[in-house]
Order: sequence, then C-alpha cells, then structure tokens
Amino acid sequence: MIELKVLHIWNTAGVGSIIAKYMDKIYGTESWVIMRKSFDRFGFTTYGEYCNHNAYFFALKALLKAAKYDIIHVHAFDRIVPFLKSIYNKPLILHYHGTDIRGKWNERRKYWKKADIVLYSTRDLKNGETPKHAIWLPNPVDTELFYEKHPVKYPRTALTMSYKANDIAKQIALNYKLKLVIHDRKNNLIPYRELADILCDYEYYIDAKRTYYKGKHILIKDYSKTALEALACNRKVIRWDGRIVENLPEQHKPHQFVKKLYKIYSFLL
Repeated sequence: MIELKVLHIWNTAGVGSIIAKYMDKIYGTESWVIMRKSFDRFGFTTYGEYCNHNAYFFALKALLKAAKYDIIHVHAFDRIVPFLKSIYNKPLILHYHGTDIRGKWNERRKYWKKADIVLYSTRDLKNGETPKHAIWLPNPVDTELFYEKHPVKYPRTALTMSYKANDIAKQIALNYKLKLVIHDRKNNLIPYRELADILCDYEYYIDAKRTYYKGKHILIKDYSKTALEALACNRKVIRWDGRIVENLPEQHKPHQFVKKLYKIYSFLL
C-alpha cells in the first residue's frame, strides 16, 4: 500500500465522510473532509470538519488546505476544480451525486473537463451527454452506523420519505396491503445519526422519488441512499417499480466501495 493523503471537499449525503473513514481504516490513508455547516442540516459529516464560512472563504480555505494533500477529491462543488488545477499539479477527482449534474453534463463541461477522473453515483445520471470516460461508482453505506438496531416495531407498515412521489408510494402500499407512513424530511428532518433507529422501526421502506429535470418531475429509477441504508438495517425495500428487495448488495458495502476507489487513487498516482 502507498502512503496517501486525500482531501475531500464538500460532502454530499455524507459520501465523503464514508469514503474517508473506511479508506483510512482499511488502507491506512490519511483523509480529511471539509464541509460548510449551513449546507449539512442532517449532520452527514461524521468524519471531518465543518466550516462556518461563506462560499468565498470556504473555497479559499479548501484551496489552501489542498496544498498538504496528495489527491483532491471534490464532491459536487465543481466550480472549484479549475482553480485547484491551476494552482496545483495534483491528481483531482470530481464526484457527482445527483441533482448537481442530472441534465447538466454539457452545461458543467467547463468544470468536469479539468478533472483527472469523473465519477457519478447513480446509473440514472448516465445519458447521451455523459462523458465516455466518466465512471459509475455506486453509493456506499456506513455499515457501522446502519445495521439492525432492534426488532421491527411496526409490522406490515412501510416508511417512505416525501420526494414528490407520494402517489407512487401510496399505490405500492395499497398493492401490498401495507400501512404507509410518509415522512416530510424537508420540514421535519431526522438527524443522520438517528436515521437507522427510525428505519428499523418499520418492516418496509418504499423507495419512490421524483426530481425536477428539464421542466418536469421525473421518477428516479435507481436506489436512493436512504433505501440502501434501510437494506443495511435488514429491512425490506420496495422499489419504484414495486419489486421487493432484501439485503444490501455487495457493491454498496463500504469495503467493496473503497477497494474500487483505492485502485483509482493508485492509478492516478
């Protein structure tokens, strides 16, 4: 293994923290995550630090901090990429996670073309505009935070997070004769460290989610990170298409994820 220091800039859905934590644990890297506190209402940054600066000073801090690291791994915050590349001759990864790039590949080209590697988290982000060299790397789950913490409290009951697809969730629950609990995550947030306890209360999680794309709301046909976390908690997930899934797929387990990413890091060096 190579000695490696990695800086994660931004922390979409806590993916940077998961990568940093398990990469350090398994491969002995020295990783750090910096994130603006005002953009992390759920407390996803479990590994790393918060910055209470505005956008300008956060970017400045990131640029200065990058001097001490071998690899720079930027999540979503693509506007900083050209500045980093003009200052440092260091490997740089740009990692997209969803609305940050969905339908915007051409629009954001001036940023991602500067990165050495471009990653994206969900299959629905791939379309005719996606660069051929971009790599799909499925979202990891922190299995030390998400596991079966207690028996099901509400059998034959499904939880869903309100993502503009409540109509689909209601129909799925009706089809399976399940009681449905719809949680308004926007106005009644669940702290990230408490989410596993909530997911474990229910026998099912219904994974129905729409996003705004090219003037209309479209259904996301890939697993949400919350659905993956429910699977890690040993709960059944009913997908957007009505299919029931059990057990977290291997590719989403942190050890498998960082194994793939470590090969990418090694290639860059």
